[in-house]
This record gives sequence, C-alpha cells and structure tokens, in this order.
Amino acid sequence: MSVEKEILINGYTHVLYKSEAYTAAESIAKSEAFYNWIDTRRSVREYSSQPIAKSVIENIIKSASTAPSGAHKQPWTFCAISNEELKTQMRLAAEVEERETYAKRMSDRWRADLAPLGTDTNKPFIEDAPWVIVAFKRVYEHEDNVKHNNYYVNESIGIACGMLISAIHNAGLVTLTHTPSPMNFLAKLLERPSNERAFLLLPIGYPKHPAYVPDLNRKDLDEVAVFYE
Repeated sequence: MSVEKEILINGYTHVLYKSEAYTAAESIAKSEAFYNWIDTRRSVREYSSQPIAKSVIENIIKSASTAPSGAHKQPWTFCAISNEELKTQMRLAAEVEERETYAKRMSDRWRADLAPLGTDTNKPFIEDAPWVIVAFKRVYEHEDNVKHNNYYVNESIGIACGMLISAIHNAGLVTLTHTPSPMNFLAKLLERPSNERAFLLLPIGYPKHPAYVPDLNRKDLDEVAVFYE
C-alpha cells in the first residue's frame, strides 16, 4: 500500500513523519547509553579562556529551538554575547542584584541549602566564559498593531532551555543556570523589546583546568518516578 508523503488536515499540510526503527534491545541499550552520558553533565563555575567558534553557538541555539512549544509559537529569543565590555556590564549588574538577594531576599534556609554548592554573590563566570546566552521568553507578539499573547510560555522556554543545556553538553562544553532576580537589567542592557522577559542566563565555555564541582548525588529513580502498570 502506498503512503502519501503529505496530507491536508483542517486545510493545513501535514508531512509524513520519518523515524529510525530500533529493536527492543537496541532501545534499551541506547536509552542506557544516553543516561550514562547525560549523567556526566555538571554545572561548572570555572571557565577556560579557550575560544569557541560562533558556528558552535549557532548550532546549539538551533538545537534548542527545535523544542516543542504552545501552538508552535516558539516564544523565545536567545541572545548570545561574546562582547567583553557587555559581559562586564552584565556581571556588575548581576552582582548588584545578588548582593541584595543574599542580604535581604534570601531566607536562612535558602542560604543553608546553597552552602554545599559553593556559590556566593561573585559571578566571575559571566566575564570568564567566552560566550553567554541569555534566554528571553516572548510573552506576547504584535501582529498588525494587535497584541497577541503566546501560549504556555514558561513551559515552552523551559523545555527549550533544557534542550539548550543538553546541546551544550553534547558539544563538549559546560554551563550553569544563573537566574539573578530580578533580571530586568538584562533586557535593558541588551536593548530587548517590551514583549521579552529574561528567563535564564547561561555562561558557555570549556572548563578551566583544574575545575572542581560539588560532590553531589542525584536522587534515585524511586524518588523521582512513580509507575502505574
């Protein structure tokens, strides 16, 4: 039986989905290999000055932008910064907010939970990393002078940022997720439009040698999953 390469649904073209077929054993092996690989990913705060080709950053962003999104609105903008002066301005502004957070906004319990991670108000990685990506969520769009809200914006950009982090790891690079709060200064420094809100800041680079990370354990499967069979 022949299969059409494309069909119309509600008047819109749908194309035939193509995927690789694996045996059950192959699926088990591939899923285990992927887990073992992704489990090596760590948040790194010490960066080498080794340069990264712009094309690598472009490919990472394109990979992130394959993420699913509400009604396929793709409500994100990824700003990639390598300009040294701009990175310095971003670090100084971020540290102002961090000092305020540690001094006044953060509870004692929060500070205690952060202690094992070795983080503080100093954010040298914003300057040290060759590239910084700031992910902005696009809350709404202007079309024909009419404001249209996007759908499931936080969920959509959250998924995209997860894929961004995986793409960074796949390229042999490291990153960490930084969320100075509030982050309005990033929109101002990067001259972003009013419909965009800063969601996440990620320095990207090669790890400094030697680089050290906290000796942490991830939760076991039975702590994060419930199966209904």
